[in-house]
Amino acid sequence: MTQQVRSLAAEVEAAVSAAMGEVVPAELAGEDPLVRRSDHADFQSNVSLSLAKRIGRKPRELAEELRVRLDAVPWIASVEVSGPGFLNITLSDAALLGRLEARQGDDRLGVPRTQAAEVAVLDYSAPNVAKEMHVGHLRSTLIGDALARVLDHLGARTVRQNHVGDWGTQFGMLIQYIDENPQLAWRGAELDDAQAAGSAVSALDQLYRDARKVFDADPAFKERAQRRVVGLQSGDEETLAAWREIVAESEAAFQQVYGRLGVLLTLDDVAGESFYNTRLQSVVDELREKGIVEESEGALCVFYDDIRGPEDTPVPLLVQKRDGGFGYAATDLAAIRYRTQELGATRILYMVDARQAQHFDMVFRTARRAGWLHDGVEAVHVQNGTINGPDGRPFKTRSGGTVRLADLLDDALARAREVIAEKDAEKGGTLDEARLDEVAGLASIGAVKYAELSTSRAKNYNFDVNQMVSFNGQTGVYLQYTHTRIASILRRAADEAAAASFDATLALAPAERELSLLLDEFGAVLDSVAATLEPHRLAGYLYSLAKAYTGFYESCPVLKADTPQIRANRLALCRLSRDTLARGLNLLGITAPDRM
Repeated sequence: MTQQVRSLAAEVEAAVSAAMGEVVPAELAGEDPLVRRSDHADFQSNVSLSLAKRIGRKPRELAEELRVRLDAVPWIASVEVSGPGFLNITLSDAALLGRLEARQGDDRLGVPRTQAAEVAVLDYSAPNVAKEMHVGHLRSTLIGDALARVLDHLGARTVRQNHVGDWGTQFGMLIQYIDENPQLAWRGAELDDAQAAGSAVSALDQLYRDARKVFDADPAFKERAQRRVVGLQSGDEETLAAWREIVAESEAAFQQVYGRLGVLLTLDDVAGESFYNTRLQSVVDELREKGIVEESEGALCVFYDDIRGPEDTPVPLLVQKRDGGFGYAATDLAAIRYRTQELGATRILYMVDARQAQHFDMVFRTARRAGWLHDGVEAVHVQNGTINGPDGRPFKTRSGGTVRLADLLDDALARAREVIAEKDAEKGGTLDEARLDEVAGLASIGAVKYAELSTSRAKNYNFDVNQMVSFNGQTGVYLQYTHTRIASILRRAADEAAAASFDATLALAPAERELSLLLDEFGAVLDSVAATLEPHRLAGYLYSLAKAYTGFYESCPVLKADTPQIRANRLALCRLSRDTLARGLNLLGITAPDRM
């Protein structure tokens, strides 16, 4: 059964708004009731302080009039006026328990499909062919994956787009170098390695570096490589065959990493730079017809009066080069036109480093001039900061190179295995080697994902493996462990737990109330993630939920409760906590294990 369950916060807002309608002038009755959670009651409204001066009233007097009307609401237990005019609102236990019963009886936990009208295209990850994925790809990949999951769960039609870097002059250089050095092994089938695809892209990465050295040092090779670029762009079959092989090996390596991370991207989601090749000239032609591009030193560019360089010179958006080649902007513009006109996007989200802000600002403005973006379509640069090392400095290898993403995950796995083995030893050593490896794998990926997604995406953060895999504090491992503790209680209660339901006649202990109020917020939190494109709101909520459950577990006996009715009520609370925590972790792409 699926039903929409309105949150208690929304009910309180509606009740305060209704009271405002009876007390304040009609033109102000629709103002925000300013309801939020409170340490002094279940909810607090500050609306009296906001409106009093505007209508010439004292805040406490206005608050008192609102209190009288709210006192008449049957599911509100008490309303108090405090301080200069705050309304402290406490709900009845029956209202809380009734709401939890409705959520538990729904296969979506009462979460409505609030994004059902949206077609959301998400552009994320975007590694470069013939290069290994590095630490810089982690943020875009995980943020995009979490947003795709949340938007999909809220009913949007989500279209994942992996805009891989699979075209350009660099491929002419690489193909020519490989052609002239046939003895060099780089294909997965040629490599004696269990991770052949990963080894292939690693070999290609090195070949690219070697080719670049020759290209810079040998004018004759440079000329041959440039002819190879012409062959690639003109459709020479031999060159295209080599290019396809390089792309296929690289994509297999990317899928290896995606599989390890447990993200949703597949080969079907790839729409790389080459996908738009046949669309580029028509994009330029349309921009020219609409008078949007202008010639500058032989190239076609778009300029903006308010975007200036360091010497107050206009900054161009390069669409077509003087030699007829196309700039990155042409591909991005072609992507926008395709996504709006052919995919029907109402929302296009780009999970890309914040340093690309000016580029996307110019691309979006150009697309609006062209009419490809309009009032019915929102394009958003979902900016992210950078990942630093544990010392807060830019993340580099000892030699100063870029850190491979696979190496980062290996480090997390090794440390997670150590920590889980230590924890298991404390419990008497119940995990065999195979199970230890399995749990360490789940915990390490969960740790990496939670560390990423619990940080505001716009901020930089430090990648500290020791902190990430801790069982204490705000970590993915702590959330996973909390889930296993709940699962353990429910296993011990067996059939009784599965049948347990909420009893609205019972009184709630403080820890039960706190947990219940948090459980009721789940849908509102997901709506907040969809609106702000900030997955850390869900990550932070899940940590608060896990902490509230821990407080409940420590102060409210479940299996040894005083009466069968209280035991059943608390088992139902455990079950809804487990289901909400598991659903939330899944929306972050984190596995919720039953045992650790």
